[in-house]
Amino acid sequence: MENVAHDTLLDARNLHVAYGKVEAVRNVSLVVRRGTIVSVIGPNGAGKTTLLSALMGLRPAKGDLAYLGAPSGRLTVEQRVARGLILVPERRELFAAMSVADNLELGGFHRARSGERGWRTTLDEIYARFPRLGERREQLAGTLSGGERQMLAMGRALMGKPKLLMLDEPSLGLAPLMVREIFNIVADLRAAGVAILLVEQNARAALQISDYGYVLETGELALEGPSADLAANPRVAATYLGKRVA
Repeated sequence: MENVAHDTLLDARNLHVAYGKVEAVRNVSLVVRRGTIVSVIGPNGAGKTTLLSALMGLRPAKGDLAYLGAPSGRLTVEQRVARGLILVPERRELFAAMSVADNLELGGFHRARSGERGWRTTLDEIYARFPRLGERREQLAGTLSGGERQMLAMGRALMGKPKLLMLDEPSLGLAPLMVREIFNIVADLRAAGVAILLVEQNARAALQISDYGYVLETGELALEGPSADLAANPRVAATYLGKRVA
């Protein structure tokens, strides 16, 4: 049990998130361990983005949240980022009128401000991981293709040296070839030691790449388990994978 606790990066227990009197997330618990990809799947309006917002500190939440073994529910967004908890939002939220290079450098701002000298080395690593960003480093972010914008959003997040990277719908609006490329990058990040919490409507791709999965429906956890087990579950297969399992 000690090893399990030591390997746990994020431990959320009984989270509740409300918009006014409407409870969008109810009694949700999830765990993300080091070196793993955890997926959260579910239909539109299930509360997936709200859940990530709460974990990031963008929305107030009730419940218990521990990150790196310490209570974290009262940390600000900036404090969570400084501890290596970083979110790539669904809308990517790039600075369209700034260059690729400037967007990436902003991702390392807190490291530069704290006097860390290695943040520029990370920039070289990002260009090596995303060669297209290197080719377009002086290009305005607003002129990039959808896939390139997703790469830039992920690259900017990686500039913060995340221990846990949360991705909200990274495949949204992308062509199938680019979706495969993005998910290959996600797998490479896990191999490099970055844990991933992946919110994704493309349930098939999410369950193929992840180690463990949660199914969120109308703000509550409907199912959870190893991703391979969820993919073989008749209910998940029929509802989210478009097939029947005998």
